[in-house]
Amino acid sequence: MLKVYCYSRCTTCKKALKWLEENGIEHEVIDIKADHPDEKALREYYAVSGLPLKRFFNTSGIPYRELGLSKRLPEMSEDEQLALLATDGMLVKRPLVVGDGFVLTGFKVEEWTEKLK
Repeated sequence: MLKVYCYSRCTTCKKALKWLEENGIEHEVIDIKADHPDEKALREYYAVSGLPLKRFFNTSGIPYRELGLSKRLPEMSEDEQLALLATDGMLVKRPLVVGDGFVLTGFKVEEWTEKLK
């Protein structure tokens, strides 16, 4: 079953969950703020995803801006970035979808349709 890390007040997450319901796709919702993925899980998701690590960061979030990550990330190693992501679920791009052999970050209908239907 799909794991979908979401934040209840996020409008993008709400749209994504509605899309999953409308398309009859079974999923487990996990509160990304209260139960965010740890560093080990993030390493696994990153490896499976094939995405650039920056795609795992919620670049429009307050913590990202407060920490000045747009300037800091390029200077950080992957290990440092993954460790940082694991400290706060609000740093992680959402929704974060983990399926069998794939990981999606954010909600893009085309991408979700290709992977989930």
